[in-house]
Amino acid sequence: MGTRAIEPVDTIWLNMDRDNNLMVIESVMMLESPPDWERFLDVLQRRVVEVYPVFSQRPVRAAGGLPFLPSRWEDDTDFSLARHVHRVTLPAPGGDEELQDYVTEHLSVRLPRDRPLWEMHLVDGYGEGAAVYSRLHHAMADGIALMQVLLSLTDATAEGAAHASPAARRHTSGLLGTAVHRAGATASVLFDAPRLLTTSHLGDAVKLAAKATGATTKLLFARNPDSALSGVATVSKRAIWAPPIPLADVVAVAHGTGTTVNDVLMSALAGAVSTYLAARHGQAVDIPTMVPVNLRPLDQPLPRELGNRFALVLFSLPSGLGTSFARLAETKRRMDAIKTSPEALLTMGMIYGVGHTGPELERLVVDFFANKATGVTTNVPGPSTSRYVAGTRISAMLGWAPESGNQALGTA
Repeated sequence: MGTRAIEPVDTIWLNMDRDNNLMVIESVMMLESPPDWERFLDVLQRRVVEVYPVFSQRPVRAAGGLPFLPSRWEDDTDFSLARHVHRVTLPAPGGDEELQDYVTEHLSVRLPRDRPLWEMHLVDGYGEGAAVYSRLHHAMADGIALMQVLLSLTDATAEGAAHASPAARRHTSGLLGTAVHRAGATASVLFDAPRLLTTSHLGDAVKLAAKATGATTKLLFARNPDSALSGVATVSKRAIWAPPIPLADVVAVAHGTGTTVNDVLMSALAGAVSTYLAARHGQAVDIPTMVPVNLRPLDQPLPRELGNRFALVLFSLPSGLGTSFARLAETKRRMDAIKTSPEALLTMGMIYGVGHTGPELERLVVDFFANKATGVTTNVPGPSTSRYVAGTRISAMLGWAPESGNQALGTA
């Protein structure tokens, strides 16, 4: 029987499930037409289950439940796709509202611990096509890894082969790096933390020390202000998404203002939050959110073990400002400051350190920092060219990271 220790960082997310915030990454893939589901299952088995062992392994606590002994991934001897893949049909009329309702029903449902920590829902009756709704526990992988796993199910043409060669898998991994480049998002929240360390900070130890002190002070003393988005998170969740926005329009705004695509989108989020707060509190305030920082090379294949390779930064949305241009200018200023800060490196070290402690201390530390933000805002690139799964063109892909502590708002 295959078994291996669960990495300390992955252990944090394994231990962090709670009723009002589960550590499950949610994703929806919309398809233009009904696919061949048998073909989909075959591709899922060959390209995911047989490639990444954690998809057929369950978490097992250390003998006696001793907190300082690592839990382990252990082969599930009862594994079958039938225990993880569910096929359903949406009620009429089968639009976004019905699909959102279906996803919402599952957001607070725990993944069973007696089997591998994932499931997929094959959804018929979504408009003229279908959808694939995936739930992957954060202990298995981070959001970037999940996107690459999902992309490994896809092909460049409708006739794509069921067997993906190593070269094809490398190409699929490279789709993310290409997407970042074409979207003009290379200077976004997808920072390259190792590169920042070697090229931006080691050359000037004095500046590094000063910035580290400032970043540490920010992390320790930041607070989540009282607002309609703060308080105790409830068990009830809601999944919603907006109609697509043409990327060309966002790029045009970015080019016209000397900002980035990510600056524009983050400032738009700040505007939406501002409107929400003003309608409920009478006055909008700046709202802090956690932003994941990718630590994976986007042009390299995933390791078979998957796992989590990311850090976090605390970004304050300028939702207290009154105009869109003021919010965009302040978003750029704050983003630029974070990009030259060692904050991501500090949180990376903190995450790795906390992962070597016990569950109780993990929870205390994670809650302390998580409750400084109202939620998590993620930016994960998708493919920039058409992709097909089981012979059907993908029209959209969405995903949400889980929240920790009492965080209530996740945006992607």
